[in-house]
Amino acid sequence: MRILMLRHGQTPSNVRGLLDTGAPGPGLTPLGQRQAEAVPQVLQDREVDAVVVSSLLRTSLTAAPLLHQRGMEKLIIPGLAEIEAGDLEMADDEPSQRTYIETAFAWSGGELHRSMPGGPDGRAFFSRFDQAIADIAASGWRSAVVVSHGAAIRTWSRSRVEGVDVDALTRHHFANTGALEMEGDPSTGWRLLDWTSDPIGGAELASEIAEDPTGEPA
Repeated sequence: MRILMLRHGQTPSNVRGLLDTGAPGPGLTPLGQRQAEAVPQVLQDREVDAVVVSSLLRTSLTAAPLLHQRGMEKLIIPGLAEIEAGDLEMADDEPSQRTYIETAFAWSGGELHRSMPGGPDGRAFFSRFDQAIADIAASGWRSAVVVSHGAAIRTWSRSRVEGVDVDALTRHHFANTGALEMEGDPSTGWRLLDWTSDPIGGAELASEIAEDPTGEPA
């Protein structure tokens, strides 16, 4: 199976640097809407059997233009949601942002016992995200677009996808509508096919001003 994992479009909380991980979460900025509207054109020649989103509003809004073009309905899988910030929820200070992303990346390095302050540990995150991906793989689809979140995609793929450049994922910003494409299944493993840290619709859709803590380098 092939899965294109797409980060959602820009939100007001991304611009303000807020660790905003709760439900239902914010909508999209005008730039985020343009990022979402660029997706159908980029994927026009690709087979897409399903479009899967998390339970947070921003993923549904990002998927909407693609769903409209294809005449498809979305599937919501809550396990694809962003890593919960716990006590850091809605924080915008640099120490909190650093604690959040460094804790998440520590999980993908094997430190599953570490917990987000007042939030989940690595075992809890991988359990629900692994199950979400397994559910998609068990569907019988050959190809799916999965709209998820910056920290969640990077943390999961660093640990679960063969061929991912862990150092690059750590050092580089992962823009809104950045994407990772992989092939495989849960039993044999996942292999990286392609990766873009820029918006899938082109680097001109990247923001130069957003703080964006869940897409920032560690």
